[in-house]
Amino acid sequence: MPPLLSETPRVLIVGMGGIGGVVGCRLLEAGVDLTIATTNAAVRRAWSGGGLSLDGRALSAALPDSRVVESARGQAPFDFVFIAVQPPQIEEVAQSLESALVGNARIVCLSNGLCEERIARVLGAERVVGAVVAWGARMPTPGSYLQTSKGGFRVGSLSGAEDPALIGIRSLLEHVGEVVFTDNLRGARFSKLALNCAVSTLGTIGSRTLGKLLLRMDARDLALSILREAIAVAEADGLRLEPVTQLDLRWLGEPRSPFGAAAQHALLLGVGLRYRRLRSSMLAAMERGRSPAVDFLNGEIVDRGARLGVRTPVNRAAQEIVWEIAQGRLHAGSDALRALVDRSRALGASS
Repeated sequence: MPPLLSETPRVLIVGMGGIGGVVGCRLLEAGVDLTIATTNAAVRRAWSGGGLSLDGRALSAALPDSRVVESARGQAPFDFVFIAVQPPQIEEVAQSLESALVGNARIVCLSNGLCEERIARVLGAERVVGAVVAWGARMPTPGSYLQTSKGGFRVGSLSGAEDPALIGIRSLLEHVGEVVFTDNLRGARFSKLALNCAVSTLGTIGSRTLGKLLLRMDARDLALSILREAIAVAEADGLRLEPVTQLDLRWLGEPRSPFGAAAQHALLLGVGLRYRRLRSSMLAAMERGRSPAVDFLNGEIVDRGARLGVRTPVNRAAQEIVWEIAQGRLHAGSDALRALVDRSRALGASS
């Protein structure tokens, strides 16, 4: 195998919303050879014009215009590419990278959903590394980034085999947070998918930060139902779930926990307190005119459940309601949460 990295690896980040932006700011401050790609012209201006801020602190550094691009197409080859776009854009981004990679480059997926396999179909599984993000971020205005909770990354390859590139990836991501390697990327990614199905989708439907959302008992009931369905699908598919935060989803998803439902609700309240500033990235994308990613979150649970014979009425109702909000047929908020409760029951969800 040829040497993995050039002496000074060239790094590209595609997608400069909350997660990509925080990673980019940390790497910029660390002096990494960085290029960023985003279709948002206002964000490009902030990165090249010195208008960046992180957690309320203005960054003195900026990138030259040549390192701030709309697409990777036509760019010089990169050693590492971090993808942080919404799931609906994954294939398009992967296709744009085909001519922008050195021979042994790695693509590191930061996106939610089960996106690594979709990237692999375009660029080859040997190139793809998953980095499951265990923290939150948002971009209130173009180029202004807030990290809304602390955490690190769980990193691994699709095959689970050791990959010498992981050392270089860790050295980059440790500028942002702790990096833990896993030989069970699929289990870790599915755990994060299940959490996103509850947190991101309910945050979109309720139009609230996680802290405010989980103060509501009906929202906590919905979150538990969504998780139980997702866990049942994972078990039917033979996946070994791997925690990506301090939460043990298997315990949260057990309807007859020996600790009782009250303890499960108390744990969710604690999660809401710890991640109280977390706001749904799907909702933020919808506000910028993007299609919702719900088909790649709850829709993934619904589709896999149908193939495996597992009923998923709450996830299906959540998927439908997000699309109704996106199409302007329903307003996000308390009424939409109540509609989800009613529709889940009508579809046969157990209490």
